[in-house]
Amino acid sequence: MTTPPLEAASPHVMPTYGRLPIAFERGEGVWLWDVNGKKYLDSLAGVAVNTLGHAHPEFVAALREQVGRLIHTSNYFHVTLQEQLAARLTALSGLTNAFFCSTGLEANEAMIKIARKFGHDKGITRPKIVVYEHAFHGRSLATLSATGNPKVQAGFGPLVEGFVRVPINDIAAIKQITQDDPDVVAVMFEVIQGEGGIHEMQAQYLRELRALCDERGWLMLIDEVQTGIARTGKWFGFQWAGIQPDVISLAKGLGSGVPVGAVLAGPAAAGVFKPGNHGSTFGGNPLAMRAGVETLRIIEQSGLLANASAIGEHIRTRVRQELEGTAGFVEVRGQGLLIGIELAHSCGDLMGLAAEAGLLLSVTADRVVRLVPPLIITQAEADQLVGILVPLIQRFLAAKSA
Repeated sequence: MTTPPLEAASPHVMPTYGRLPIAFERGEGVWLWDVNGKKYLDSLAGVAVNTLGHAHPEFVAALREQVGRLIHTSNYFHVTLQEQLAARLTALSGLTNAFFCSTGLEANEAMIKIARKFGHDKGITRPKIVVYEHAFHGRSLATLSATGNPKVQAGFGPLVEGFVRVPINDIAAIKQITQDDPDVVAVMFEVIQGEGGIHEMQAQYLRELRALCDERGWLMLIDEVQTGIARTGKWFGFQWAGIQPDVISLAKGLGSGVPVGAVLAGPAAAGVFKPGNHGSTFGGNPLAMRAGVETLRIIEQSGLLANASAIGEHIRTRVRQELEGTAGFVEVRGQGLLIGIELAHSCGDLMGLAAEAGLLLSVTADRVVRLVPPLIITQAEADQLVGILVPLIQRFLAAKSA
C-alpha cells in the first residue's frame, strides 16, 4: 500500500483497533482522499454513519452557522433544537417522546435501564430482557452482556445478569424458553443484525413477536442504531414489518458524522424515567441537534429513502448475477443500503485488498462483506463499486479454491 505504517508513528494511542495503514485528508460525496492523494470509493461511510456522504454543501453550511451561534449549553436548560428534532423523530416513528445522548451504546444502555425500571415499577426485583444469538448492542458491560458474541465478551466477566438469549426467527423457541419465567419484562433486538452478519428478522416473526409482547406485557425494544434513519429504504427498519415498538434506539446516521444518539419511546415506556433517573452531559447539545435536524431535512428533500431502496436493490442484483455459480459465494442479503455478501471462507483480508483497489468496506461475522455506503450514492457510483468489488471477490475465492 502507498501509505506509510502510521501506527508505528502513533505510540500514544491505545491499541484498541486493528487499523489499516491509511489516514484520510478530505472527502467529497462518496469519495475520500488519503494523505498521499489516493482516491477511494467509500462504501463503509464511517460504518453506516456518514448518511449524506462527505462535505455535503447544505449540511456543512448549516453546521458552520450553528458553530458560530452555539455549540453546547447544558440540559439544565431548555434546548430549542431538541424540541425540533424530537418532534420530527416522533412523527416519523409513531412514538411519543425522545431522549438524546451521543452514541448508540448510550442509547442501548438507556433502553436497558428503561426496561429494568419498567420491571421494578411492576414489583419485579430482578427483571430480565430477552436478547438474541449473534446480536450486537455495544461494548459497555451491560450492552456487551446483551450482545451475542463471545469474542466481544471475552476477558470482561462477570457479565451483567438479566439477559435471556434466544435464536432469531423462531417464535416457538422464545415461547418455550420464557414460558415459566415471570421476570421477563422486555425483548431487545435488531431488525437486521449488522455486526452479526446482516441477518434479517422475518416480517412474520416480528408480527408474532409483537403479539407475544402484548400478550405477556413485555416492552418491545428495537436497536435501530444501524438500520435507522433511512438506511434500509424506510425511516426505520421496523416499518418494513408494519409493527409498532415501544422503544427504539438511534445513533450512527442520525447526525451524518456528528455524534448523536437518541431513544424514542411510546406510551408504555415514555413515562418510566423521572427527573434524575438518567442523563447525558453532551446529549442533545445544540450542534448535535442541528446535525440531526438537517440530516432529516436533507434526506427528505433529496429523496434519499427511495434512493437507498433503488440503489441497494441494484447493487444486490448485480452482485448476485455476477457471483452466482462462483465456488465459495454463498448469498447476498440485506435491505436498502445495508448489504451483506456471505462467502464460504473467512475473508477479513478483503478489507485491505479492497482498500488497495480504492474501495472501502468492512468484513463482519468473519465471512460477510458489509457494504453501507452513503445514502447519496448514485447508480453510476454503485456500478463503480460493483466493478471493483466483484473481481476482487472472484480472485479471492479462486485462490481459496486452488
